Amino acid sequence: MSLKLLFKGDAEVPLEVEGITPDAVCDKSLAEIEKIDIFHGNQKLPLAEFFSVEGDPDSLRHEWFGQLAGVHWIGAGMKEGSILIASDGGRHIGSEMQGGQITVQGDAGDWVGAEMKAGRIQVHGRAGHLIGAAYRGSACGMSGGEILIHGDVGNELGHTMRRGLLAIGGNCGDLVGFNMLAGTILVWGESGIRHGAGMRRGTIGFMGEHHPNLLPSFRRGCRFQPPMMNLLLARLAKYKFPIPEQTWQSNFDLFHGDMIEGGRGEMLLRVL
Repeated sequence: MSLKLLFKGDAEVPLEVEGITPDAVCDKSLAEIEKIDIFHGNQKLPLAEFFSVEGDPDSLRHEWFGQLAGVHWIGAGMKEGSILIASDGGRHIGSEMQGGQITVQGDAGDWVGAEMKAGRIQVHGRAGHLIGAAYRGSACGMSGGEILIHGDVGNELGHTMRRGLLAIGGNCGDLVGFNMLAGTILVWGESGIRHGAGMRRGTIGFMGEHHPNLLPSFRRGCRFQPPMMNLLLARLAKYKFPIPEQTWQSNFDLFHGDMIEGGRGEMLLRVL
């Protein structure tokens, strides 16, 4: 039996629930969990003021219910276990997580999986800006794990990411892979401008029917079928990520860049 947390309010004032993760509370009683302090705006108040808590903390499975779009930092720093957010979620979901799984059945805010090190986050709706990104002033963003967003996302997807996999089923904004150090980003929808600016290594793949205009600091390499692509697609299909049939066995045009940073990054445009 999982631990169930039901939000009793509407979060007109944002709530921050950082630290309430399966691994952090698995050795606590329900009464102890209810007394954990969270932030309501700038006030520190016990969890029980806003959530009803029931179930088994030992299970390492958490389920969050209610109007959670204004509830932030769910799953931040988690090391193991699973979290289900049965609605929309707020900002910083899975930020700096080191393991485990998070599933969001609705939409999510900004900074999903920011600086995560391991684990998997899957959002069945849309998400905001700076997915898998570095916080301002940090040396790198996500350094491992997987983030799968079925819908649209905002700007600066994978900002300064070092490792891991980002897959976006919908559209995205500007600056995909900005200052990217390594890792893989796949986008199926339409996108904005200036993708891969400052990237040093890594792969950005545009998998859909609409290809962005590339920066002049990218140079065409060849047309080929990447051996690793179907392996990546098979992994995504394992988690029921929506993959159009025409994506399989595709050829891609390869571009190298950003030449300003040495040109070791890869930009892949699926051949239609």
